[in-house]
Amino acid sequence: MLDHDLLPLVLINLLGIAGIAIWHLQGRSRPTARLIVQILFFAGMTAVLALAGILPHRVDDDHLRGAAAFLAVSARVLWWTHLAWSLIGFVRIYIVLERRPQEARLLQDLIVAGVYLGVALSILGFVFKAPIGTLVATSGVVAIIFGLALQNTLGDIFSGIALTLGRPFGIGDWIMLGDGTEGRVIENNWRSTFLLTGAHNVVVLPNSALAKIGLTNLSRPDETHQIALLVRIAASHRPQVVEEAMQAALKASTRIVQDPPPIVALKGIDAVAIEVELQFRVTNPAARTPARNEVIDLVHSHCGQSGISLAMPSQSLLYALPAAGDVKLRSSGPL
Repeated sequence: MLDHDLLPLVLINLLGIAGIAIWHLQGRSRPTARLIVQILFFAGMTAVLALAGILPHRVDDDHLRGAAAFLAVSARVLWWTHLAWSLIGFVRIYIVLERRPQEARLLQDLIVAGVYLGVALSILGFVFKAPIGTLVATSGVVAIIFGLALQNTLGDIFSGIALTLGRPFGIGDWIMLGDGTEGRVIENNWRSTFLLTGAHNVVVLPNSALAKIGLTNLSRPDETHQIALLVRIAASHRPQVVEEAMQAALKASTRIVQDPPPIVALKGIDAVAIEVELQFRVTNPAARTPARNEVIDLVHSHCGQSGISLAMPSQSLLYALPAAGDVKLRSSGPL
């Protein structure tokens, strides 16, 4: 090969090294600029390969020796490396544009690992002419051994991938599990999901356990949460007056959502009490306790202003009435 035939290989190496240097200078805080650099240098290297008739997936430079052979190998390795970085750059830019950098981290890591693995095998097979079939078979046996040894960990990993693809919740969502545990999702990684509870504790849930248990996402379609509060009013009052007083109490609340408006539902009546259910929404699950406390205080205040009496609990009537045996005993005694 003549010296001028080495020019494309030298140019590809220079472009590859310059691309790596500029890529690092951009920093991780500028993913768009990094992607532009990757595309430009990768396009330049590809153009040089095409013009020189060099195929990155076929090594036909066996006649080269010394520095020329090294340049031929390094040029192809750099081209494959820039191909991997360009693909990964597109994946990360897509995730940033979708504004789901945390939720899609597991999927991003999986795609990045697949790209690197594919490029590594391509370099070994196409550039260094390694027996890929034997290597894949050997790695398959090793993978089976590791899989048997790490069954629980792999179960958590694949459950995390399934949760990421299914998207039953996202970072920042408030969820409630089937066992009553509830909290806001603050982190989701390969193995576990972290919940910040209302008591300000962090609950760590293995992804495999989370995938098997039922959950309710309280943040979808929005974070407003409905509360039902039961109030018992003495049956001596007119139901319409009771309803108006309860509506006034709910309208005076500043901690509940007024749109949609709260509802006063008369659930039942007997000789002792009128059962009233107050149905109202709060802005998020964490506001339930303050809102409930305010509504109870307002109900008490409006009942006092309207002259409405609360009914005795139904359980207390059992202690107020004499037992049947006591009545017979008193009637059978001497006068």
